[in-house]
Amino acid sequence: MEQTTESCPRRGFFRRAGLFALAGAALAGLGAKAHAHGGWRGGEPLSEAQLDRMLRHLYVEIDATDEQKQRLAPIVKEAAKELAPLREKFRATRAQAIELFTQDRIDPAAIEALRAEKMRLADEASRRFSRALSDAAEVLTPEQRKSLAQRFERHRRRWS
Repeated sequence: MEQTTESCPRRGFFRRAGLFALAGAALAGLGAKAHAHGGWRGGEPLSEAQLDRMLRHLYVEIDATDEQKQRLAPIVKEAAKELAPLREKFRATRAQAIELFTQDRIDPAAIEALRAEKMRLADEASRRFSRALSDAAEVLTPEQRKSLAQRFERHRRRWS
């Protein structure tokens, strides 16, 4: 007979723990590229100078035209600006999770509410990142996008 999550409380706990891990991994992935270029050190978001440096490197990699440079900079900078507060909120939920876990009496409803909040934040960040990716894709040529995809794949192998 197959057990459901309701009949096996441990399975439900591990499912929630897995969701926490997935949400954390999703946001960590968002910062991987920025971190590779010297960003978010010590928990700080990318500075304007770091973003400019990252963009200059990107422009060389894709042989960007002046028009592309003018269109890409606001896309990247706006996304970074909007994602930074989400990252801070996500960090705050981590502290809340530790607090909930270390209480004498565990509150499953509070843990579920925190999980839902983490998922909402991850979804919001994912949506914003996807919008920036779509906007940037409209600026780049298919050849530039393919070149960047190959470069990201090489870096992903190193990060794994």
